[in-house]
This record gives sequence, C-alpha cells and structure tokens, in this order.
Amino acid sequence: MTAAIEISEVTRRFGTTLALDRLSLDVLEGEIFALVGPDGAGKTTLMRLICGALALDGGTLQVEGVDVMRETSRVQASIGYMPQRFSLYPDLTVLENLRFYGDIFGVPAAQFATHAKELLEGFVLAPFGGRLAEELSGGMKQKLALACALIHRPSTILLDEPTAGVDPVSRGEFWRILYDINRNGTTIFVSTPYMDEAERAVRVAFITHGSLLSKGTPDELKRSLRGNVVEILCAQRSVARRALREEPLVRSVEIFGETLHALVASASQAIPQIRTRLLGAGIGEASLREIPPSLEDAFVAKMAL
Repeated sequence: MTAAIEISEVTRRFGTTLALDRLSLDVLEGEIFALVGPDGAGKTTLMRLICGALALDGGTLQVEGVDVMRETSRVQASIGYMPQRFSLYPDLTVLENLRFYGDIFGVPAAQFATHAKELLEGFVLAPFGGRLAEELSGGMKQKLALACALIHRPSTILLDEPTAGVDPVSRGEFWRILYDINRNGTTIFVSTPYMDEAERAVRVAFITHGSLLSKGTPDELKRSLRGNVVEILCAQRSVARRALREEPLVRSVEIFGETLHALVASASQAIPQIRTRLLGAGIGEASLREIPPSLEDAFVAKMAL
C-alpha cells in the first residue's frame, strides 16, 4: 500500500531539549494509525511538524508524496489538523466557525453550503448552528473542531489527543464519527493517551523521549510481550505495589483501575512467590490469576526495558 505520511529520521530540538530523535514511521493511505506515548514523548511536536507549523532540524517528512518543508502550502491544503487545545473562536457561532475555516481553505460558496450541511447533520450539530462555540459542551466542541478540520475535504487528517478531557459517552460518539470518515477513504493519524482508543486503530506506534519504542497492529504488539501478566486484586494496592517491586520474579507492576498487573516470566512460578511477598507485607487476602496481556500491558513492558 502507498504511504500517506512518510516520516524518516525526523529530528527536532528546542534549545538543548531533544524532542524527536531520528524518528521514522509510515502511515498508509486509508488506515487509522494511533500514536501513543506519555506527556513529553514528542507526539504534539510530530503533529506540528507534519502540518508545517514547525521546521525540521533533521530528516524528511512527506504527505502523499509531497515534501512538507519544500511545499508547505500544498501539504496544508491536503490535510486537516485538529490540535490538542480547542482552537476555534468562542465568540463565533458553530456555523460561523465553519464558514471561517471554509474561507481559509478557499472552499467555494456552493461547495461550502453542501459540505457544511453534511457535516453538521452527520455530527448531530445541525440544531446548534446558531449557538456560540463557547456555549458548547466539551464533546460538542470536539465535534465542531473536527468538522472545521474536514470542511475542505482533506484526504488525510491529523488529530492530536482529540478526546482528552471528554466524557466516555462523547468519546464513543467521536470515534463513531471517525470510523464513518475512515470508511470513506480518509487517512487518520491520531495521538491518544487512551489505550482503548489505540485498540481501535489499524496500527499503533509507542514512542517515548522522542524515540520509537515499537509499532504494529494492536494484536502484534500484545503478542510481542515476553512473559505473562498476573492480575492481583487486593484492598491495599499501593502497599502491594511497593512490596512487589522488591520481588525478583516481578519485572514490573502497575496499578490498572482496581487491580495490579504484574509482568513475570512465568505465571505458574511467580504466583506462589507473589502470595508470599504479599503476606509478608501484611496483605492476607488477594486474588491472583494469569490474564491475557492488554495493549497497555505491552506499552508498560516496553517502557520498562
């Protein structure tokens, strides 16, 4: 398949800080590709480089075969970009925000009217066309920002943590919209802090400190985890976590909701020793079982290497 975005040996510095360190990735045409990493990993910097808002210090970037640094305007005309922070105009209405972005991209009036109507109806924003953007809920603001990024019918869209701070119901609705957009052939490159969202992507890349940790399909990344995951349910998670960090058979242990996940070489060998370690820490009641690794388990394991 043809690459929609080609990222080759990309480097970017901010003073003495190395934000991206010879990062290489490719995003294929028509796929949903998720970029996952902790705060400061370089996700936003990469998005801004791809859309031409920042200059490279090294490497090359191409969108649909066009060099971003040499033909920035041409690239910007072919992509939609939704930044992490709400970037719309709060004192303009929903429709006025759409019209403003349509004017920026030179969308003819007749095409604008048709596409704006499609977007507002598809995103369930049509009843709110006259409402000020500042009066919208968080989920509605995100849908409006996405509509503005799509008003010129880009073939590739970049979404920087688009559902951060949005309630779970609105997140689900937002991803329903993304699937609809993707089914029409649009390439989606999305950064997200949510592993359940990364699971929805065709492929995923883990990055940290500006470097690539691993990439592949969600199933490939989970299968790449070496060892077993033991789920531990107990009342004193923080105490148990501290105790298990002293256990040689436990490679890493992290809190996952109401439970702990411990990465071990062999669950059958480690579980008896984990019970002993927990008893020594004063935790008498605990439920332990081996579980299939999640994408978050795979990410934590890569971070621990």
